[in-house]
Amino acid sequence: MSSGLVFSEADISHVTSSAHSLRSQFLLDPDVIFLNHGSFGACPKPVFEVYQQWQLQLERQPVKFLGRQIDDLLDKARADLAAYVNADTEDVIFVPNATAGINMVARSLNLQPGDEILTTDHEYGAMDYTWLFVTGKTGASYIRHPIPLPVTSAEEVVESLWKAITPRTRVIFLSHVTSPTSLILPVAEICRRARQAGILTAIDGAHAPGQIPVDLKAIDPDFYAGNCHKWLCAPKGCAFVYVRHDHQSMMAPLVISWGWLEDASFVTRNQKQGTRDPAAYLSVPAAIEFQSANHWEAVRERCHALASDTRRRLGDLTGLPPISPDSPEWFAQMVTVPLPDGDVTEIKARLYDEYRIEVPASAWKGRNLMRISIQAYNIQEDLDSLVKALTELYHLPVVREAQ
Repeated sequence: MSSGLVFSEADISHVTSSAHSLRSQFLLDPDVIFLNHGSFGACPKPVFEVYQQWQLQLERQPVKFLGRQIDDLLDKARADLAAYVNADTEDVIFVPNATAGINMVARSLNLQPGDEILTTDHEYGAMDYTWLFVTGKTGASYIRHPIPLPVTSAEEVVESLWKAITPRTRVIFLSHVTSPTSLILPVAEICRRARQAGILTAIDGAHAPGQIPVDLKAIDPDFYAGNCHKWLCAPKGCAFVYVRHDHQSMMAPLVISWGWLEDASFVTRNQKQGTRDPAAYLSVPAAIEFQSANHWEAVRERCHALASDTRRRLGDLTGLPPISPDSPEWFAQMVTVPLPDGDVTEIKARLYDEYRIEVPASAWKGRNLMRISIQAYNIQEDLDSLVKALTELYHLPVVREAQ
């Protein structure tokens, strides 16, 4: 495999056996080859059962649960999550998704006409809309700096972005792992340089927790929003936002409710918000434990090796160059590959309708791209099926099989 990992026959047998075992623990339709974990995630049975148990407990005695127990329960779940991302517990709150977290941050900043929010052209479309809405209200500007493909080095990305800094740059907003291109961006170095320059940093970590290690004390952003329902495999509707302690007083909750008091803490203002189902939040410790019990570092390594090899095979198939070096510095379990010219929407539809393969493909900045997510439940045969299907759909010559 092109990742540089060398497996013995015993190693291959072990990881294959482990993948088949983990496959049986997920609730996905077995008749679909699911290569789109990145969009909404997938929750394993043991975690989903914990989720349902919390919902049942809520329904059995809602007054006791929401009136007398919920704060302590949420505090415990937040503490486990904070430890997982190496942050202080009081700096982290639960939100439904990373989009909600970035909305809270963007709407809370005291932006003025002429201020600039610097970002890249690889960001998630919903986040572009969020910042455009806020800048439309404040008179600030949203500057999308292009990061050309292929990328070659982290230093090149940092220096390219830094050339777009002006005296008006107030915030740098960018993804930890980009949505359209699956690239891991050098956020720690960008946050370090931004802090030295007095520029705020807001990081969209939607695809990071569970896919790559997240160490918020090492990254040291001002704001960071991450999903738990994607690669951490918690139930849907579960994410977090981290805010450095010195910025928390200016954070306006998305919902003003019982927690709103001038002297209330960041946690209280956002945690006491009336009737809502907290079961997904309370299930985060179970998701963390599930991954720990199943040796997730080894799972990630196996998935990355499959991603690397599939990327190589599809490159051999299409003759199109990759968008980044073949390194875990640039991609982990989710990898984006170029596709030939043509109607990529039709290709995506036919992959599902004719081959039962669920995988996103779209046109992005004049390129046809396919984003392949490889999670614990995926096996080599899933990727073989994708390669075979694309060979047939594009009428391409057969290339060598996976090594």
